[in-house]
Amino acid sequence: MIRRAVLLSAALATMATGGVMPASGAEPTPPGPTTARPSGPGQPGEPSEASSGASTGATGATGASTGKETAPQHSTTPSEQATPGAPDSSSSSTTPTPPTTPDSSGSPSTPPDAPSGAASDAPGTPPSPSSPSDPRALPDPAAPDAPLDPRAPGAPGVPGGPPSLVTGDPRDFGAQIFRGNAFDTCQAPSVSTMRAWKGASPFGAVGVYIGGRGRACPKQKHLSPAWVAAVHKQGWKLLPVYVGSQSPCVIAKNKRKVRMSGKDPYGQGRREGQDAVRQARKLGMAQRSAVYLDMEAYRYKHKKCADTTLRFVQGWNSAVRAQGYVAGFYSSANSGIAHLEKARAAGARGLPTAVWFARWRVRPSVNGERNLNPKAWQPHRRIHQHTGNKKRTYGGRTVSVDHNLVDAPVAIIK
Repeated sequence: MIRRAVLLSAALATMATGGVMPASGAEPTPPGPTTARPSGPGQPGEPSEASSGASTGATGATGASTGKETAPQHSTTPSEQATPGAPDSSSSSTTPTPPTTPDSSGSPSTPPDAPSGAASDAPGTPPSPSSPSDPRALPDPAAPDAPLDPRAPGAPGVPGGPPSLVTGDPRDFGAQIFRGNAFDTCQAPSVSTMRAWKGASPFGAVGVYIGGRGRACPKQKHLSPAWVAAVHKQGWKLLPVYVGSQSPCVIAKNKRKVRMSGKDPYGQGRREGQDAVRQARKLGMAQRSAVYLDMEAYRYKHKKCADTTLRFVQGWNSAVRAQGYVAGFYSSANSGIAHLEKARAAGARGLPTAVWFARWRVRPSVNGERNLNPKAWQPHRRIHQHTGNKKRTYGGRTVSVDHNLVDAPVAIIK
């Protein structure tokens, strides 16, 4: 009788635990994932976003237009320019799913996520990946980032991957495009001057120098969050320019005091990219705003110098994109732009989303630059600075400016 009672109790215990008799004193095994409650809509599980990043003194970069944002054109990119993993532009109602970026071993990885300018730059420490719901990381499928690892494809001395033409509409990942004429000047003009120039001048955008240790006018008398809000209300579009550390072989003597270090150019670039975003944020420029790195003319044919400069630019771009901003690059057409085009053709990664090239005394054109592949950095990824250091008077106000023709991303004002 006692034995039957024991067997009956064991059978009941087996039924209560889903058919498996627990060991003496052990808790029943909980249901596995296949028997757990199914996740409802909105649960985590979407892929992480990949992180997508201009002149000193009187030479800067700016974009101007008729004052209207260009409406998105949801046309299909020609097959010869298509980038694997690029978002489908045929649907404006669906947020594109960003691709992951392959790491140096060939396996997919998510580029660094630099939170609020505080990303880790410790040598050999891989940056933290973006979380699936992190809204900051800015994917640009055409310009995959170059990771911290100096052995990554396309890094100096390392064979590159297949070259990208850096094509695709930046509006597909949230950028705002301006098309038209712009001016830039070392010192941001007063609000009243900007008001006088609005409508009277041919310009619709202005380049402003927001920071960087190489900035020619570090004490900006007018530039502030209030100034940005006021000129934005007047209808101006803004092109933020950050004049950071310059190339080790920079040509201008007045820039040699701010040359970058050759010890860890990638890390230095990341730190300055984080600062560029901090300065943009302080001025009220939101995520998806473009920020342009100003790299004055340098002797890029000196290999060691070119390699150092490229790693700095790659680090800067990585930090800017990881915080949800668009990484742009300004330089002279015959130096920095020629260098980046050469790096692009060699399969380098971590290139800018937009390029701003200075070539003066030629007809304004965003498509005619001889040092750029005609299909590269297209569409809406180019600015041409074609005239410099000219005094212009509109509405009774005179300012010394550079002229630019713009078809590229600008700042988005909160």
